[in-house]
Amino acid sequence: MSNALKNRPVWMGRPSILARAGRGIVLGIACLAVIVPFVAVIMTSIASQREVSAAGGFVLFTTDPTLAAYRAVLSGGVVTRALLVSIGVTVIGTILSVVCTIMLAYALSRPGTLLHKPILLLTLFTLLFSPGMIPMYLIVRQLGLIDNLAALILPVLINAFNVIVMRSFFLELPGELIESAKIDGAGELRILTTIVVPLSKAVIAVVSLFYAVAYWNAFFSALLYLPSPEKWPLQLVLRTFVVNQTPLGTDQLAVGAETMPPQTSIQMAILMISIVPILIVYPFIQKHFSKGLMIGAVKG
Repeated sequence: MSNALKNRPVWMGRPSILARAGRGIVLGIACLAVIVPFVAVIMTSIASQREVSAAGGFVLFTTDPTLAAYRAVLSGGVVTRALLVSIGVTVIGTILSVVCTIMLAYALSRPGTLLHKPILLLTLFTLLFSPGMIPMYLIVRQLGLIDNLAALILPVLINAFNVIVMRSFFLELPGELIESAKIDGAGELRILTTIVVPLSKAVIAVVSLFYAVAYWNAFFSALLYLPSPEKWPLQLVLRTFVVNQTPLGTDQLAVGAETMPPQTSIQMAILMISIVPILIVYPFIQKHFSKGLMIGAVKG
């Protein structure tokens, strides 16, 4: 073993103290680049008017924390309404997308399915070519979905990449299980619900996370299809009042002028509200994430 270590190339040897120190410095700078802005957003969202004015914007440490900004944005008005819209679209859209993806992926994983190859080729075709913004808008308008929350779900109900990942996972399931279930008289629907789905919890969790994040973060489709501000999801409100620096008035927050928090604190509170739900959901799915994604994407 010692001879093998001695014969190793120089670049495979143990890194020097200077190299390890350099890596630690780079890693520390990268961590600070991520942590400091996040801390600044949190602290600014709970800072008082005096601290925001003294800092000239972002606050890195607050001695007088207050939840006034969160109470203001969640007491009613445009932000509360947008939050409910985003939750509804995300929950309903994720459930519908996962169910449709499971059914399509299972059908494409069965070799005897009617029009198996043409449908699979069409699915793969959508990975290479997208319809474009204007044709998609014309289709949505012809379907009567303009200014309808269904426009945020139906045009993106099924993602071809997720279908391919789930189909690959289904193809790796033992065929003996399905054949034995057929011998016992089980139909395809029963096989799917009682055998395939319970064995596919990992990949279903991963695909559900993909869909949920996509629905939660979507704002461009709402910008195109929803002209009524009362139907805007949270991300479009975030873009309008945070990215574009549009001030929120007392009529939009349902609070009095005397209790109006600083605009910067309100904007950072909206940003935190848009981030927290995904941060809460992800730890529960993390244990399935690597397994489901890698197993479903190895073969196809």
